[in-house]
Amino acid sequence: MPWNVALVADRISWEERELIRTAPDFGISVAWVNDEALCLGHPDAPSVRDYDALLLRSRSYTRGGLIATLAEAAGVPVLNSASAVHACENKAVLRAVLRAAGVPVPDFRLVLSRRDFEKSLDELELPLVLKPVYGGMGKRVTLIRHADTAQSVYDYVEDLGHAFEQACLVEPYLGGGTSVRCLVVGHELAGAAEFASGGADWRNNAALGNSSRAVRHDPDVLKIVDGVVAELGPGIYGIDLFGTPDGYVVNEVNHAPGFRAVASATGTDIASAVARYVQELVT
Repeated sequence: MPWNVALVADRISWEERELIRTAPDFGISVAWVNDEALCLGHPDAPSVRDYDALLLRSRSYTRGGLIATLAEAAGVPVLNSASAVHACENKAVLRAVLRAAGVPVPDFRLVLSRRDFEKSLDELELPLVLKPVYGGMGKRVTLIRHADTAQSVYDYVEDLGHAFEQACLVEPYLGGGTSVRCLVVGHELAGAAEFASGGADWRNNAALGNSSRAVRHDPDVLKIVDGVVAELGPGIYGIDLFGTPDGYVVNEVNHAPGFRAVASATGTDIASAVARYVQELVT
């Protein structure tokens, strides 16, 4: 009998299809479960109790941690763990956790108001990046090059309807148009690729269709990956790094990473690596 794993996601993309296709080779039957249809909270969690594990691929920055927490409370193993998902969902929390553990992160300021924003402009040098605390795929990440446009940019943040959306980070602009995505499975770095911004868009994010190329497993990169895994626990992560004159820093860690770009650039079978890791969890 195959092991039954629920792939909990808000949609099926290339990565989910690859996982569903590959899993039977490892004795695993994967079924997509919509993350809006679990209704968790019952101690026995009827919607997930028949699964041997949950593979959490929800892209929502509100649902993932909640689902993982309640599933774990019902005794169902979850990848990634609830504590890891909660840390990754919130960029400010993640950076505080990693910095306390000695993992290098960019300088940043938490901005919850225009007063915070104005102080961040005084304390950090332009150009600066304004980004939401909750969110991914490069959305709402704004480059501020000139002081005379900064206040107008913040007008858009201030007019957002919910405080959840208004929570932002301000940080120095790093990377020079490139970043390194490290795809981690378990304890290991499965593949690393450099993303480069293209065309008129300054952001370097695979979700935006930027170019990518494989990069070697640099010892400094491996050290940072080991530090992130030591703090968050083994799991499936997309760790994004920026290069600085003082070495790499962790920009963010994605708890439900897309991996098509890394797989394409490196030739690594990421889906099989994930399926093998899930197999280790359930056996």
